Amino acid sequence: MTLPLTPHQTADALPYAALADEIETLLRDPGVVVPARTVQALAGGGSLFVMPAADARVAITKLITFIPDNAARGLPAIQGDIVVFDAVTGQRTALLDGPTVTARRTAAVSLLAARLLAPRTDGPLLIVGAGVQGRSHLEAFHHGLGVREVWVASRGAASADALVQHARGLGLRAQHVVDADAALAHCPLVVSCTSAQAVALRARPRTDAFVAAVGAFTPRMVEWAPEVCRWLAGQGLLVVDTRDADHEAGDLLQAGINVPGLAALADVVRDPAAHRRSGPVFFKSCGWAGWDLAAARLALRR
Repeated sequence: MTLPLTPHQTADALPYAALADEIETLLRDPGVVVPARTVQALAGGGSLFVMPAADARVAITKLITFIPDNAARGLPAIQGDIVVFDAVTGQRTALLDGPTVTARRTAAVSLLAARLLAPRTDGPLLIVGAGVQGRSHLEAFHHGLGVREVWVASRGAASADALVQHARGLGLRAQHVVDADAALAHCPLVVSCTSAQAVALRARPRTDAFVAAVGAFTPRMVEWAPEVCRWLAGQGLLVVDTRDADHEAGDLLQAGINVPGLAALADVVRDPAAHRRSGPVFFKSCGWAGWDLAAARLALRR
């Protein structure tokens, strides 16, 4: 394996459907150990994330920075690497591109959740937020679920138009919509991946909707209005990606929801039938080093 892998090489090693399969396998692996991540505040308002994880064969540490206002500098919001080691010998075996892994594993987690929980998967897919995560979720839901139509909403018209063009290049029907709240009535698949600095969605999703909310991953961040989250808790199913969301799921915490009482994705993987019910599904994703470990395991095999 080339060391380090370029962003393109990293992406090639992590096909979305195969990565979703690997994530599901990892959630069934009792040998996986994931300590709490360290988040160090930076002087400029950003954060440094240190995220280790290991199983019997592979150990990783993810080192990335998150700078919310980097778009104004012409720089990506997330930068860094995933360092991969042999857990037995301690030898470094790979260095993966951090932003690429983050984008693809986050979308693959949403894909897995949609496979297990979405009431319907035919779309249209509404993507709110046309950045890196918007693009990766578009690709994951197209390749993994067969989505053929996408609607894109974003504060920036240029970024929305660029994502629409990318979707059309993949052979999808695609359009830029200005009012994300109005679009919710037409789209049974929804991905919110904004910068989560303020509420972006105030309308209720459809009763047959699957929502993957990925933008807010700290208690202070938020994408969905609190009253919508409370309605979802009463009318449908709320699931979090891991128990780390108990203290990180900003949308749900700000709505006063008892997050520790919600099912996590591992619970759904172990018993999908027990978590299927009528009504909308809201999947809250906050991130976890285990997803990066799954990406490293897949990359090493490929």
